[in-house]
Amino acid sequence: MNIPEHLKYTESNEWLNLEGKTGTIGISDYAQDQLSDIVFAEVIVNEGDMIKKGDTIATIESVKAAADVYTPISGKVVSINEALGGAPEVINTDPYGAAWIVKIELSHPAEADSLLDAAAYDKLIQSQV
Repeated sequence: MNIPEHLKYTESNEWLNLEGKTGTIGISDYAQDQLSDIVFAEVIVNEGDMIKKGDTIATIESVKAAADVYTPISGKVVSINEALGGAPEVINTDPYGAAWIVKIELSHPAEADSLLDAAAYDKLIQSQV
């Protein structure tokens, strides 16, 4: 399982990449593996939306299941990955790169402090297998 060290993670399998006051959000390699072949992805927020930690930002469907994606931080949506709608399978092939979901300008940067580092996230998913 690929768990990049520089990212933060949630217990619901989202990742966060912090770059200054901007956070990029996606789902983890473990999450895409559990979902299996992803056939549909829809970002349900828009640029300019103010969102709160825990809000649903996307829906992903696979041949096995459907899952909501939640934001691990609060802030203003500054960019959405519109390419996911036409190529949802990229979530399976590049979950930490081309499959990012949204970028958010953080309104409460301290919220990121409560997220898991790579070691803690690895321990969490090992306890689930």
